[in-house]
Amino acid sequence: MPILNGDSMAGSEPILPKSKFMDFSQALDVLKNEYPERDGIDVKTLVDSQKNGGLTYNDFLILPGYIGFPASAVTLETPVTKRISLKSPFISSPMDTVTEHNMAIHMALLGGLGVVHHNCSAEEQAEMVRKVKRFENGFILDPIVISPTTTVGEAKALKEKWGFGGFPVTEDGKLRSKLVGIITPRDIQFHSDLDDPVTAVMSTDLVTARTGIDLLEANSILSKSKKGKLPIVDEQGNLVSLLSRSDLMKNLHYPLASKLPHSKQLISAAAIGTRPDDKIRLQKLVDAGLDIVILDSSQGNSIFQIEMIKYIKETHPALDVIGGNVVTREQAAALIAAGVDGIRIGMGSGSACITQEVMAVGRPQAASVFNVTSFAARFGVPCIADGGIQNVGHIVKGLALGASTVMMGGLLAGTTESPGEYYVSHEGKLVKAYRGMGSIDAMEDKKAGAGTNKDAKASNAGTARYFSEGDRLLVAQGVSGSVLDRGSITKFVPYLMAGVQHSLQDIGAKSLSELRQGVVDGKVRFELRTASAQVEGNVHGLHSFDKKLYS
Repeated sequence: MPILNGDSMAGSEPILPKSKFMDFSQALDVLKNEYPERDGIDVKTLVDSQKNGGLTYNDFLILPGYIGFPASAVTLETPVTKRISLKSPFISSPMDTVTEHNMAIHMALLGGLGVVHHNCSAEEQAEMVRKVKRFENGFILDPIVISPTTTVGEAKALKEKWGFGGFPVTEDGKLRSKLVGIITPRDIQFHSDLDDPVTAVMSTDLVTARTGIDLLEANSILSKSKKGKLPIVDEQGNLVSLLSRSDLMKNLHYPLASKLPHSKQLISAAAIGTRPDDKIRLQKLVDAGLDIVILDSSQGNSIFQIEMIKYIKETHPALDVIGGNVVTREQAAALIAAGVDGIRIGMGSGSACITQEVMAVGRPQAASVFNVTSFAARFGVPCIADGGIQNVGHIVKGLALGASTVMMGGLLAGTTESPGEYYVSHEGKLVKAYRGMGSIDAMEDKKAGAGTNKDAKASNAGTARYFSEGDRLLVAQGVSGSVLDRGSITKFVPYLMAGVQHSLQDIGAKSLSELRQGVVDGKVRFELRTASAQVEGNVHGLHSFDKKLYS
């Protein structure tokens, strides 16, 4: 009999009346010997479209593994191209309501990557790339230099243009000329006569270092000097390069920042189309310091993109090229053969995209990611899972299916760093505008279409992405709307990162490469979710609740 109401009788009600129980200490041996196949299903069984149909992220779960380490021990370093890796797998989408220079800068500081959109003139896009590259440096090899005849007003204008106000002053206003002083924001902040030359207010008590010094020693001198800038000069006192205290502080505050090892500048990425005019745009971006170019097309398997890939690899061999978008092995193979360094996966899965509905073309995102990544991995080509990301769980599922990184649009559009202003919706909530690049609003944006072509529509990024430049009647493949305020990505992205780390801890993988290898080896297992299981796995049975994601 079971123990009831304080009885101390021996024995209890058995689980099965006629069963003979085994020694509990043998549980692991029994599991190993009598259950050769792991619980759940492997990834190939999961994404078998003939049996299960095309799956989205909500259609399955990853089964838990063994936790033998803290979540903080999980590393998220991952490749974004064949040559460039990031400290976190997060990329912001090249949409005009998601990524301009402010978003790109902060995504890079947080270990990810921001892809600057091209729904603007080539000059404007190049200027945004230039701001990303100048935001953080090691040795600044091309500093903004001014001459002794530069006025205080001109120095203030330069500060407004570039976002910083410390400029070295040389005899002829050029690099490799004799250094005579430095002008700082404090020098000109309260100086009323804008026509005075900067020599009237500049600092001449300078701490300098000789050319040939390494970055570590130079940073040490800078930190001890209590100065804002450390000029690097040659034996004749000519300015060679510059080191900034603000960059030293950024290294302390953003240890995961995505930077190039040789220059210590933030990695910059930007999107272009596949028209002839985009070759001119690309040159301007390369001149501004671009590191990665993404060919932005809803359907990447086209003669236009293949020819553009070959052109870029021949003309700009140091530039990494990401092609797409694709959802099948056949599409991916054509781009890989052309020489891409990365592939972008997704067609019609974005929150503001209606391609699948309107065009009847596309593929559910989970099926797309697995089929393309499993093929691309054979050639060492990293893939981006682009679209369909609504939460941390979707990020982890995309990475588990083989993606090296995930690209987010709507999830980041409501953050402080995205373009546009907040406004109050009819429901009294704080929101920001968000639109798909295939929306009528985006494709008819005349300001965005300011290019070399007389017809603004022909140089608009939205029409180019969906091959609609020559259409007399535009067919929408996206919508316009709004998204709720998410605060700053300086808090939101760390939340995503912590969520992914905890998820990998539950799975039992200490890194993204270990996760992907575990999936390939069949050690990481999955389970399909019925409609009822999806309801069960979400909030249910409550009269009301407050879904606060992080604090």
